[in-house]
Amino acid sequence: MATKRIADEPAYVLHRYDWSETSLILEVFTRHHGRVALVAKGAKRPTSSFRPVLLPLQPLSLAFGGDGDIRTLKSAEWVGGHVMPTGEALLSGYYLNELLMRLLVRDDPHPRLFEVYASAVRLLASGEAHALQWALRAFELILLKDIGLLPALNVQTLVLQSLRADDHYALVPEAGLQRVSAEDRHALKGSQWLALQDALDDANPMAALLRDCADLLIHLQRPMRLLLNYHCGVGALRTRQMMLDLQTL
Repeated sequence: MATKRIADEPAYVLHRYDWSETSLILEVFTRHHGRVALVAKGAKRPTSSFRPVLLPLQPLSLAFGGDGDIRTLKSAEWVGGHVMPTGEALLSGYYLNELLMRLLVRDDPHPRLFEVYASAVRLLASGEAHALQWALRAFELILLKDIGLLPALNVQTLVLQSLRADDHYALVPEAGLQRVSAEDRHALKGSQWLALQDALDDANPMAALLRDCADLLIHLQRPMRLLLNYHCGVGALRTRQMMLDLQTL
């Protein structure tokens, strides 16, 4: 049963749709209630206090009420902290939002994932280009682990055998982690997968991954893309395809 009135709820806007000539439907990611759908009545009016606030990738404090599938936004305040990401970082932020939209069901709380998302957005807004890919790969790993779609990285998935430090293993969408030849360019050594698992098990997995596994995260771009496409049921995510198209131009 949904709570009828929620106040001072930390949140981010993931997506917005036109609902009428003056109102919007928002998909928001909240700390304590997960992904929630809200109607922002009158938000498109020039005089609405919602207009300058309901922006993506910005930390907000929301109040909302109702017990239906779509609840009513009562108030929204920007809580500050960082500027809006720009350029490639902005597209990367939209990519994170698309992952949450596709993989999270509504009203399923993920408070730790919320904090990880907030950390990733702050990294994107920092303008540190070298941190961009690290932040994306770390977020992908934590997201899949948090919702139960990431296989354990310390055993071979199908046979449940422990990894050998010097053997090579690849992450395969349909089969999880499996042993492969050393020539497989997308494989990592057993010791490297074990280091990734240790970082994921840390109390602060984002910080642990960026601190201890930054050199490994760069090698996970293709395996994570295939795994995410598999679980999202698509050939390519829209925001990723947009990034590739822009790079081509």
